[in-house]
Amino acid sequence: MLTDMTNPHVTGDLPGPRSAQFLARQQRTESNARSYPRNLPIAIAQGQGSFVRDVDGNVFIDFLAGAGVLSLGHNHPDLVRVMVDQLGQLTHGLDFPTPAKDAFVQAQLSMLPESMRDRTRLHFCGPTGANAVDAAIKLCKTATGRGDIVSFQGGFHGATHAPMAVTGLVSQKRPVANGMPGVHFFPYSYCSRCPLGLSPDTCAINCVEYLERSLRDANGGLSLPAAVILELVQGEGGVVPARPEFVRRLRTLTAELDIPLIVDEVQTGCGRTGTWFAFEQYGIEPDVIVASKALSGVGAPVALIMYDEKLDTWAPGAHTGTFRGNQLAFAAGTEAVAIFEREHILDNVVRRAEQIADRLAKIAEQPWVREVRGLGLMWGIELADPDTGAPASELAGAVRAEALRNGLILELGGRDDTVVRFLPPLNVTANVVDIACDIVVDAIDLLSPARIR
Repeated sequence: MLTDMTNPHVTGDLPGPRSAQFLARQQRTESNARSYPRNLPIAIAQGQGSFVRDVDGNVFIDFLAGAGVLSLGHNHPDLVRVMVDQLGQLTHGLDFPTPAKDAFVQAQLSMLPESMRDRTRLHFCGPTGANAVDAAIKLCKTATGRGDIVSFQGGFHGATHAPMAVTGLVSQKRPVANGMPGVHFFPYSYCSRCPLGLSPDTCAINCVEYLERSLRDANGGLSLPAAVILELVQGEGGVVPARPEFVRRLRTLTAELDIPLIVDEVQTGCGRTGTWFAFEQYGIEPDVIVASKALSGVGAPVALIMYDEKLDTWAPGAHTGTFRGNQLAFAAGTEAVAIFEREHILDNVVRRAEQIADRLAKIAEQPWVREVRGLGLMWGIELADPDTGAPASELAGAVRAEALRNGLILELGGRDDTVVRFLPPLNVTANVVDIACDIVVDAIDLLSPARIR
């Protein structure tokens, strides 16, 4: 049984002696591509709610939450219970219909806007968001007969071959030759670092106008694409919510030109932004929704795409995956939807978002803080040199390390890893949010070079 964890508690240097042993063995045996333990040097033994305990007994608030997977925190007792119950019945079902899968499908459809439910089809993919992105691309290419994809600068859609091709991160793609062809990148509405060098008070959402003109120009050099793929909040790109005008004009454009719009809700879905899917807050209806991460609420892997039935033109077996019938994930995911309704989780997301905005308002005035931004329980603090505007990568890394020493797990994102990110469980309490905000604000105040100027 897990012992209670209700407050962060760190003693001694990190990593502790037992964590250091685990990390050393990991370095000897695992691939060089491992990432999180390089900057968060702990070996995790237990999790409970919004907290984890490492093998040395240190307790941390977990505001990484499995990179957004653990929407209801670690080991929610109701999710554990239904998974244990399912374990004794059926665990693997390929794509056969099962009671657990049928209940999961009905639960997911129930969370869509009512206008979309009757015309939406689901396809279960391999158990990762990247596989679901791949499936969405294949679906749209099959349905339209076209080959090109439009994506946006700063977007992140996964690290496998096709998702990496539609991802903006150049360093990840550079070592891998012969990526998927036919991908065209356009500016995203990242107003604090406008890709067109404009400012919100004078721009006419020129980023989307550039795409509008390119697609409508007979000499624009760009054929109609098979799809446009978009994150409504760029997560790995630095927690950048798209401007509503940008999204609505993009949806109008793609609808007029009969271009399927794919919204990648791998990180924003399942309540992360305060609605079940982020697109609901923008007043649009996409053609394809990609979901994964938090579908089970507890980390049991499952991924799917939800799409307009008019696109359902592919043949049997067109996209398969041995582990697309994870009955444990289905059972947990159905219960997770019930918990969201029973415990009013979306209301908690809205309240905690307001709390974070209020708590971080003061730090936004700090010279080295370029911007504080977020939607729901996705928040980012972008750090930059106040004189040059240069990304403050070293400061961001130091803030992450200082937070860990004080019992808070955070990760970085954005250009040059200069955005300190909050990605807590969606049932996080007000008290835990207050403690986490105190730790972050104190770390930035302590470490900012502006303090000693």
